[in-house]
Amino acid sequence: MTMPVMLEPSVDVGMRRRAAARVAVAASWLLIRLSPRRLRRVLEVLRRGARPASARQITMARNAVVAVSVRCAGQGCLQRSVATVLLARLGGRWADWCTGVCIEPFRAHAWVEVDGVPIGERDDVAGYRTMLAVRCR
Repeated sequence: MTMPVMLEPSVDVGMRRRAAARVAVAASWLLIRLSPRRLRRVLEVLRRGARPASARQITMARNAVVAVSVRCAGQGCLQRSVATVLLARLGGRWADWCTGVCIEPFRAHAWVEVDGVPIGERDDVAGYRTMLAVRCR
């Protein structure tokens, strides 16, 4: 069974930001193949020493990731969220990386938050129960 996928609109991103986003997307592709436990540990290590990101900084990082990756612009929420926090980390920042589930009907999702507010999410993530998170300190 196939399901139509609407890609997120792409925003024009500068060459330097585009290159950094490609690095983050490539690294995220490797990281999402880890077990959830190891992925969380790696992200916890990467978070060390980072300053909190603003909603604007995370929006810009997310837009850059979506601009360079069709998978991240579509239903690849895990890779998109990991790539977004990695790109923010390249700039010395971190935001809350979260994954969660919704029971009725069952769905899983991954997203990035700043001050408890999901950034760039169309779906209402309030209905999701957070299962794994690497929060900004």
